[in-house]
Amino acid sequence: MADRKKISRSGSVSVPRVVVLLGSASDLPVIEKMLPLLDRFGLPYLVEIASAHRQPDKLKRIVKKTEKDGAEIFVAVAGMAAHLPGVVASLTARPVIGVPVASGPLAGVDALLSIVQMPPGVPVATVAVGSAGARNAACLAARILALKDAKVAAAVEEYRRELARGGR
Repeated sequence: MADRKKISRSGSVSVPRVVVLLGSASDLPVIEKMLPLLDRFGLPYLVEIASAHRQPDKLKRIVKKTEKDGAEIFVAVAGMAAHLPGVVASLTARPVIGVPVASGPLAGVDALLSIVQMPPGVPVATVAVGSAGARNAACLAARILALKDAKVAAAVEEYRRELARGGR
């Protein structure tokens, strides 16, 4: 996958509402089941790879540009030290959802604690470790955007009904 992948099966909208940031290309498998959910909710998204440690200038450019273009929510996926979500939260006032990745000797516990323990005033909503967390990040993003978008709200309600019927 190239560093930048614009995906919008949800229509011809060129402006992503959700920006998914990965600390490394090795994190791509974590978001495999997340992206179809964003499509299902009708949320155009952009996937970018930028390390908070190795590419801070690139990360800042991505956040500032997509924010200026109208991005509404950032999802930051990172493992081990997992500084990406916190750095993103320091660069924007938009909601940031952190997805910890199960990697390294602590299998994601280090990432989970790093993301959830943000200082006051720099919130990051933190979901479960791994692909389940990525799916929940898509659901949380949709629920936030559903507050002001009736189509997204209807898609969220339909998904909830499907879950209640035993769907996954």
